[in-house]
Amino acid sequence: MTLQKLEPELLALTPNEKAQAIQILAQSLGNPWRGIEKTPGVCGGDACIAGTRIPVWVLVNARRLGISEAQLLKDYPTLSATDLTNAWVYATVYPEEIETAIQENEED
Repeated sequence: MTLQKLEPELLALTPNEKAQAIQILAQSLGNPWRGIEKTPGVCGGDACIAGTRIPVWVLVNARRLGISEAQLLKDYPTLSATDLTNAWVYATVYPEEIETAIQENEED
């Protein structure tokens, strides 16, 4: 469905329905990375696989060290192949963030 086709239907909504639609859209924008979340106070606020305390930078660094996806899935049984794909895409879009996290945590 295109926005052009959707526009008349949106305009026909009641004010309450419009407010609900805005809320739904705003929530979807708040977490554009399905499967990746940042939670203050959890893993230093770093991007993690949703519902876990596994930071994306840890997975990226492991892959750099030569650990295969199969081994990562074995080492982290709660992860799925989709989780790894989400992590790789996130790392591709935010390389500076991931690199900074790796560097900061290597110093510890």
